[in-house]
Amino acid sequence: MNAQLSPRIPIVPLAHALAVHDGLSALPAITRLRAWFDDVILREPPAADASRWHAHAIGGRHLQFARPLTFTPYAATQACSARCGFCSENLRDDRVAGPAAAALRPGPRHFEHLRGALSALRGVPLSYSLSGLESTDDVDWFAELLRTLGEADAGPQVEGAVLYTNGAGFARDPDRLRDALAGFGLDWIEWSRHHDDAGRNQRIMRFRDDQPVVHDAAFREAMRRASAQHDVKLVCIIQRDGIASVADIARYLAWARGLGARGVIFREFSALPATYRANATRRHIDAQRLPVADLLLQCLRTTALQPIALTGGYYFWNARLRTGDGLEVVFESSDYTALHAHEDSGRVYKLVFHANANLCAGWHPTQHVLWSPHDRA
Repeated sequence: MNAQLSPRIPIVPLAHALAVHDGLSALPAITRLRAWFDDVILREPPAADASRWHAHAIGGRHLQFARPLTFTPYAATQACSARCGFCSENLRDDRVAGPAAAALRPGPRHFEHLRGALSALRGVPLSYSLSGLESTDDVDWFAELLRTLGEADAGPQVEGAVLYTNGAGFARDPDRLRDALAGFGLDWIEWSRHHDDAGRNQRIMRFRDDQPVVHDAAFREAMRRASAQHDVKLVCIIQRDGIASVADIARYLAWARGLGARGVIFREFSALPATYRANATRRHIDAQRLPVADLLLQCLRTTALQPIALTGGYYFWNARLRTGDGLEVVFESSDYTALHAHEDSGRVYKLVFHANANLCAGWHPTQHVLWSPHDRA
C-alpha cells in the first residue's frame, strides 16, 4: 500500500478550483485562506467528472462510488478505553431512530458477514480506515479483523489503510500488536493525544484507571516502538481547555518532533446541526470549540510554517503545511450538516460495516444500508 497522494486526486490551482467546484466556493474558510495557498486538492469528486466515480451494483442496485473512498469496519467488543467528553460516538441525532453504532456489539458470525460484505464490493477501489471506538483495546479481535481484511482476495481493490487510535493497546500489548500489524501494510497511524502534558491530556481523554498509556513514560515508550515500525501522526483536537493558542501549537509541535512523529493534525470539533440533541457531549463540544481557521491564520502570520495546499473533502476541509525541518502539519475542520447531505444524496461517499453486519453508506447502522446478511436469511 502506498502512502503517497494518489494520482487520481487532482492537485489544481486554487483559483481554478473555486471557479469549477461549488462546494469549495461555499466554504468561508477557504476564501479567508486563499491568499496563503496556491493549490487545492480536490478530494471530493465533482459530480460531472466521470473519472472520479466508480459504477458498481449491489443486490441489483446500480450505485456510484466516490473516488477516493474509505471503508471503516466499525465494531468493538467492549467500551472504549478512554471516555473523552467530546466523543462523537455519544452524539445523538434526533432525525434518526434506532440504536447508536457505538452501543452495538458484534455477533459470533461477524467476520463471516464481513467477508460477505467485502465480496459484495468486489472490484470497488477503496482504502481501509480502521476507526470507531478503539480497535486496539482487544488485540485478539483486532488481529482477526486484520486477517479477514487481508484475505479478501475476491473483495474490493484496496489502495491503502490508516489506523486511528488512542494508543491504549500500543502501551498495553505492544508485541502482540506489532505481530498483528506485521505485513498488513498500514500507510500510517493517526494517534490521538490532545495535550503534550500527560496530566492535562488525561483530564481531556479520561482513560480508564487500568490503562498504562495515561502515564507519560508509558506513552513515550509506546510511541517509540510504534514509530519504529510505522509512520505515526499525532492528532490533537484544539479546545479552550487544551491546545488553544499559537504558543501552544509551537510547543506541541516541538514535543511531537521529539517523539518521532511524522506529522501533527490539529482538528476543530465538528460543526453540528440543530438536530443533534443537547446532551452532555453536545454541550461540551459547543463550550470548548475553537475556530481552527482563526488559529491557522495566526500561525501563518507569526510562524515559519510553509503552506503546501488546501484540501476540499465532502464534509471537511484542511490546510497542509510543513515546518522548516519537514514535519507535516495539518489544520482541519468538518461539518456534519454537509456529511448528512452527502449521505442522503444517493451517491456513496463513505462505507461503514457496522456491528449489526449492515454495510452502510454512512455512520448510522440502520440508515443507507447497501448490503446485509439479514436480507439473505
